[in-house]
Amino acid sequence: MTAPTQPGDRVTVRQPHPIEVRSYEILRSRVDLTPMPPLWRAVTERIIHVTADLEYAVDVVTREEHLARGLAALRAGAPVVADEGMVVAGITARPAVCHIADPAAGRLARAAGISREAAAVRLSYAEVGPGAVWAVGSAPGALLEIIARDVRPALVVGLPVGFVGAAEAKEALRASGLPQVSNVSEKGGSAVAAAAVNALLYYDGEAA
Repeated sequence: MTAPTQPGDRVTVRQPHPIEVRSYEILRSRVDLTPMPPLWRAVTERIIHVTADLEYAVDVVTREEHLARGLAALRAGAPVVADEGMVVAGITARPAVCHIADPAAGRLARAAGISREAAAVRLSYAEVGPGAVWAVGSAPGALLEIIARDVRPALVVGLPVGFVGAAEAKEALRASGLPQVSNVSEKGGSAVAAAAVNALLYYDGEAA
């Protein structure tokens, strides 16, 4: 577990590696996302950049106002909460809270008869409270717990991967009314969830 930044902390403008610059040039030559609102485009392009999967251009589902809310929260120093360590590792510009490996999550799971992922969500919410940005790339159960516990997020990045429960959990997130970014298919994963968060952390423009 790592601590969130303090309110008002801002990430300095980054200098992308030449390989990243070339990657963006290639993806933009293959798919035109300019009709998208700026934040939606930034998130989708970064997901395509890390996956080399152009299908995300039509698979990502969000609303620009949801992303703007998440961006504002991050710029104000809101904590980021991740469902597992690989998401934490992938978010390069901001430390993230993650309780999945906390022994207390195991004890709570056994005592309450819930999954460890759900227990980690409960512990994280007890720590950060409302207004956080939540990133799920692995566990559909974590996403369902976020919905059920009414964590009052600034944004939920719900991009778990898998053939069992992932698409259904993302559909439930979209139906919940929570501010969110997700995708329709079974695709996703830790790198994808981290990419969506990084896209907002790296964004240096103004929301529409």
